[in-house]
Amino acid sequence: MIDAIAEQRIREAALRGDFDDLPGAGQPLDLGDDLLVPEELRMAYRILKNAGFVPPEVQTLKEIGALERLIQSLDDGEERSVAMRKLRLLTMQLGNSRSGNLRLEADYYDAMVQRLS
Repeated sequence: MIDAIAEQRIREAALRGDFDDLPGAGQPLDLGDDLLVPEELRMAYRILKNAGFVPPEVQTLKEIGALERLIQSLDDGEERSVAMRKLRLLTMQLGNSRSGNLRLEADYYDAMVQRLS
């Protein structure tokens, strides 16, 4: 309920042009900062990122996205069935890693996945 009210007010403000003269308007977002990364992890994350390393969870998310696109393009048949089984397996693996081995909070994890995708 509160979310819907907030969204409506944001839409109204955008239509009035309240956001038109904000600093950085029309400029791409700087997604290279690491404000969401705890200070003690920033150096290690930067090294891993520069080396092209992505956490296994991020790689799994990329594979899930590719499989979803593939499944949409396939007709019913054996190939689609195999892709759907693999998608279910990857989804289960991701769920297990998020609930079991992942020590980061959910909001922090989601922010990092978006930045690294």
